[in-house]
Parts: sequence; C-alpha cells; structure tokens
Amino acid sequence: MKEHFSLQELRDALRIVSVVRGDTLYCHLSLDALGLLGTIGESELLLNCLLDAVGEEGTILVPTYTFSFCRQEEFNIRESPTQRGPWSTSIEFLEFFRRHPKAVRSRDPIYSVAGMGPKAEELLTDLPNTCFGKGSIHDRLVRVNGKICTIGVGLQNVTFLHHVEEIAGVPFRFKKLYTGYIRGLSLPVKTGWVCSVPLPTQHASPNRQRIVELVKSSGKCQSVHLGSGELTCMAAEDMAGLLSAALLNDPWYTAEGPAGNPVELEETRAHSPGFQLKLPSNASMPQMIEALWRLPRDIVSDGYDAALRALAEQVPMTTHEFPTGTECWSWIIPEKWQCNEAYLATIDGRRLFSYADNPLHVVSYSLPFEGEVSRKELFEHLHVHHKIPDAVPFIFKYYERDWGLCCSKTLKDTLFDDKYKVVINSDFSFGTLKVGEVIAHGKTDDSIVLCAHLCHPAMVNDDLSGIVVGIKVMQDLLSRRDLRYTYRFIILPETIGSVAYLSQNEHLIPKMKGGLFLEMLGLNTPHALQLSFQGNTEVDLCCSLVLQDQDPFGWTGAYRTIIGNDERQFNAPGVRVPMLSLSRVLPPTSADWPYREYHSSHDTPEVTSVKNLEASRDLVLGMIEAIENNRLPINRFKGEVFCSRFGIHIDPYSNPQGNRALFNVMDLIDGTHSVAQIANKCGISFGATMDIVNTLHACGLVD
Repeated sequence: MKEHFSLQELRDALRIVSVVRGDTLYCHLSLDALGLLGTIGESELLLNCLLDAVGEEGTILVPTYTFSFCRQEEFNIRESPTQRGPWSTSIEFLEFFRRHPKAVRSRDPIYSVAGMGPKAEELLTDLPNTCFGKGSIHDRLVRVNGKICTIGVGLQNVTFLHHVEEIAGVPFRFKKLYTGYIRGLSLPVKTGWVCSVPLPTQHASPNRQRIVELVKSSGKCQSVHLGSGELTCMAAEDMAGLLSAALLNDPWYTAEGPAGNPVELEETRAHSPGFQLKLPSNASMPQMIEALWRLPRDIVSDGYDAALRALAEQVPMTTHEFPTGTECWSWIIPEKWQCNEAYLATIDGRRLFSYADNPLHVVSYSLPFEGEVSRKELFEHLHVHHKIPDAVPFIFKYYERDWGLCCSKTLKDTLFDDKYKVVINSDFSFGTLKVGEVIAHGKTDDSIVLCAHLCHPAMVNDDLSGIVVGIKVMQDLLSRRDLRYTYRFIILPETIGSVAYLSQNEHLIPKMKGGLFLEMLGLNTPHALQLSFQGNTEVDLCCSLVLQDQDPFGWTGAYRTIIGNDERQFNAPGVRVPMLSLSRVLPPTSADWPYREYHSSHDTPEVTSVKNLEASRDLVLGMIEAIENNRLPINRFKGEVFCSRFGIHIDPYSNPQGNRALFNVMDLIDGTHSVAQIANKCGISFGATMDIVNTLHACGLVD
C-alpha cells in the first residue's frame, strides 16, 4: 500500500478509462487501495477529483447502503449511516459524501444511493419500492447511459450484478418483501420494500472469478492499475448486455453453483422434518379433522404440504405450486417457514411453555431469536387472546419482520421476573406455495368455484371445517355424470393462495360464473350467507333461496358485512367473480363475533359438531342443485294457460296459497326470468317453483 497517493494519478487514470465530462458515474471504491485514511480533507480532495473528471454537467453516485429494513430498523434518509461491505470499504468517504449539502439520497431503506450533480435528483427521487428491477436506480442508470466505475473494489462486488440477475430471473435469487418505517423530513411512514435476495445456500454465492473473467475479456471494460488495486470503468448498458447474454445461456452463470433445484437445495440446508400422514380411503369428516388439525399448517410450510398430500388421497387433486418470490399481481409469494424449537424459560432454565406443546405458542413466521430479555421487552413481543384468558391466540406476521411468542393471559399474569430467556429457532427458506384443485367436470366449461383455506395451525373451524365439507361435496359431485357446470374446489392458504391461483390462471376467470367460500361450519350456530359484491346475481339468488328453505334460522348479509376471507379476492376489481361465503358465525353485533374460540387454542374438535358439518354439506349440495337447475323457462303458450285441459290443478279453496303461487309463476314465465328470479319474486322456495316449471314442461308448455 502506498503511503502517499497522488490525486493527479487518479485524474489520469479516470481519463485513461475514458471518463469524460458529462458522464454519470456510479462509483464503488476503497480508500485502502488508494493509500488514503479517509480524513475529511482527503475525502474532499477525492470528491473534487471525481467531480472534476465529469465536470459541472456530470453526476457522481455512490452506494450508501444501510440494510435498515433487513435489520428491523427505521431508515432515516438524512441520518441512517452507511454500512461497510465488499462493494465499498470507504465508509469515511461515503459518509462525507452523503452528508454533503449538495448531495441527494434515495429513500431505499436497503440499498440507498447518494448522488451529486444535475442528474442526481432525476435518478434518485420518486423511485418505486424496489431495490432492483424496472424503475430502480440501476434501471435508470442504463437509461441515462451511465457508467459503473470501481476504484480498488473488485468488479464482482458491484451490486448492479444483482439488478441484471433479477431481470434475468435467475433461479438462485428471489424477491422478498421487507417492511418498516422510512423517515424523511416529516414523521416516519410505514411501507414495504422489495429486494432480490440470494438463496441462503452456498450454491448461490457469486462466482467472483468467472464474473471478472467475463467482463475483462469482453473488451468493453477499461481498466488501469492504481495504488494497490485497479480502476475500472464500463458502461452500465454494456455490462447489462454482457451478463444477460451469459445468464440466458446458463442461468447459474454468475453463481458458485453447482446448479440445482432451489427447493431441493433449501430442503437439504434447512433439514425439513416432513410429516407422515395416512388417512383411510373415503375418510369421514371427523377422521380428516382428527388427522390434520394439530399440524403446523402455516401458509408455506411442511405441515401445510403434509395436510394437502393427505387430502389428495381422498379425491383426485391437481397441486399447483408457486415458488417463493413469484409476483402475483401486487403480491409476492413468501418464503417457506418452519419452527424447529421455541420456548420461554426463566433465567434458571424452567420452561414455561414451548412450541412442542402447541404450535400457536410462536407467532407464525416469527423471526429467529435467542437471548435474555427484560420483562418489558418480553411483553412487547408476547401476545394473548383478547377474549379468553386461558386460551393461546393465533398470531401471524407473514409480511412483517419481527419475533413473537403467544401464551394465555392467565400465564402472562404470573410473569413477574425481571428477565426471561427466549429461544425461537425458526428458519426461512425458498419453497413453493401449494394450491390443491379438485375438478368435477360438467357439460360446459363454465364453472362454479368452491373454496376453503387449509392454513391456520392447530385449529379446526377456521378453516379445516370448510375443507372437510368441501371434500365431501366434491366426492358427491365426482360421482355424477349429469352436471351442467364444471365445479372446482380450491384448497389454499388464506388470501395469498387465492391471489396466486387467480393471477396465474387468468384465462379461467371469464368462465367462473360464481362461487362459494366455505368456512367455520362445525359451530353450533345457524348458517350465515354473505352475498357477492354484486349481490343480485343468479348464484346469489339460488343460494339465498336454498338457505331460506333448508335452514329456517339462517341469515343473509351483504358483501363484507358478515366475515372476510378469500371471497374478497374473487370479488375484487379486475376479477369480479360473484363469490359468496357460507359460515356459521355470529352476527357482527355479537360480543363474541365471529365466534368465541376464533383464532385460539380453544378452536378444537370439541367445539365442532359432526351433525352441523353434515348439515352444511347437505346445504351446499342443495345450493348446487339449485344452481344446476336454474334455467330460463321460455313460454310456448300465449295468454293464461287452460289448466284443466292439461290436468294441472291446485284447489283454490283447500290450498289457496298454492293456487296463487301456480298462477304467479306462470305469469312470470316469459323468457326473461330465471327460475330463481321467479321464486324470489313469488316468495316461494326454489324447489316449489321448479316443480311448477317441470309440470309445465312435461305438458309441452315450457321450453
């Protein structure tokens, strides 16, 4: 290393590698390679040297990465310090640069960049919430014909590489959502930020030698020896083209490798335990519940996968897989999560509760954590059920970066020690979100969708009850050969599963004529039918009429007034499939809405009635029967029908209501009213209306 470095040498070197006035340079640098210590004076001289090279019309960018959201920290645009890394070891200079009164800094809470010059504002403000990819600083650098310059830092360490890898869709990196607070000039604002991250496996490490050899041999990268290292410069567009071509030929080109299936690599690394389940063929609803309810069925997990495999033995099922990081409309598939061990203990080692006792004792998707914490800090991360003192709550933080435990309020109220020991041995890995689909084919491709979610560990009514009812309904439909519609039963993890399925199967949406979400059906309360967004479709009418007929205490509510679940995704803008939901929840005015045991360890088979499950199954089949038979009767008669001629007779004296209904129905058969619409207008059941229509059809009066 040189004791004294001449900045004139740097100026000469920049000129040699064709840095000219007006250039936009993204500089990665090491003061060590220049023999500089990073004093304010040296930093100022270095900055002036760079600015002189590009002139007043040029722009200098430098990395001021903080990884704040990755570290669960607030990102302060003005104050958060730069973190040292292989892309730059010159913290002193970078800190001097970002604090400079003329510098602009991006609001990226992970890979922030500071800039100085006429294009700095344009490049670094109004960025999308993503570190790489379309619209990012790296994408903008290409569009303004920017250059990447390294001073004493290896070419293999420039973060522009990860931008190209994301654009190329390499298999060893995936998109991950981070959330946190960004503070600017005003109060902090909570937001999410997407970052492409490598697989945790060693296979995904950069192949530094191969990257350098590729760039150096291309003839498009200029370099000159400088200090104890070298200075390189290359157009961002050229680097993007070079790396993209290599990755197109070999998607693992920039990684250490060897190439492999990301899921299999991660299963090997994370030592996924797996679960072995075996259900009898044609298992009863209680048998399915007993086998599956205790499993840790988190949204992407081994427990969920094991449950889906077991159900696939009951009905012919297609399993759709959506890899971690896949963009599904505005959503991103999360990582697989598993908890190997977790507990809360006193300082002397006495365990108070553990994940082995009940998976609800750990927040689903909790970050790993191990250490001694104060009682105050523990209580900030310890959750209890807000209604039942002796129940453990179900808490999830799928898209938040935090750790957490859960216990009963009764236990929490006994915690008076100053300190406690927390252990959460959890692991995040690349996996696939799985959606099971069971199809009963009909005469047309027009389909009716049944749906239920399989996630929520160690609980029954929410929503294993909907799953088992759906399985039994599909077993009945699969045995039929006279179906008019095609029926799809979609088994998925809540919300993200619907978004994944719909976004990756948009071609099916126009054929979806309606649907029914099934949930919380084992409870000892009347059925509640929540209508679709439109509220007045044929499916809404059919289901409402059958509910009135089969459950006299059942009740109906408008969209999003009873309960909210995956029917939201089907009814949402851009989709608008009229999906209703059927449940047994209490009215929203009830203090125990939706039901007292909701999201707790008390949601067990003990509060689940087989009789209620069977009644719900029969109700769904009744609704399907109405949907199947809801035709548009077309009159072949004119004027009022001469009933005596056709032997049609309902005595007006002994059955005045039936007689009135007969003529009311006939009055509405004009080719513009469906059976359901006629039944609704006449105030009689769908079945009674259908009986009249069938009678008229048998007499040749109706098509």
